[in-house]
Amino acid sequence: MLIRPMEPEDIEAVAAIESQSFSMPWSQNGFMEALKMEHNIILVADEDGEILGYECTYVSFEEGELTNIAVKKEFRRSGIGQLLIRELQKSAAASGVERIVLEARESNDAAIGLYEKMGFAKLGIRKNFYEKPVENAVILSYTAEDYRC
Repeated sequence: MLIRPMEPEDIEAVAAIESQSFSMPWSQNGFMEALKMEHNIILVADEDGEILGYECTYVSFEEGELTNIAVKKEFRRSGIGQLLIRELQKSAAASGVERIVLEARESNDAAIGLYEKMGFAKLGIRKNFYEKPVENAVILSYTAEDYRC
């Protein structure tokens, strides 16, 4: 398994995973626009040319916002998400990012558990943050001084 920067030719596969994972998925154009921003950290999990997962983090100065992360349904709970987050943490630290923040659906115990396992801490709740269905978001944060990977 290779965790590497996303390339434009990966976008179709990434958008397909996004569509099967989220009720309000990003379009291929949304990923292309994110890829054009040179400071963003956008990674894919590539297994022999097949994209099995991805993550997209917007970077602004010393902070990153993990906006999207997903793994193909048939490969979930196999460690791919953990590999993507670990490589994000390494890339962020190397780029001078001091903090990564994200939101997760309050009911998504598996994702929240993974983030906590990877060193993220809960900061609070954003009421009615998500649509389709409406749900609160848990805000989580990871800081560079906690970097242990």
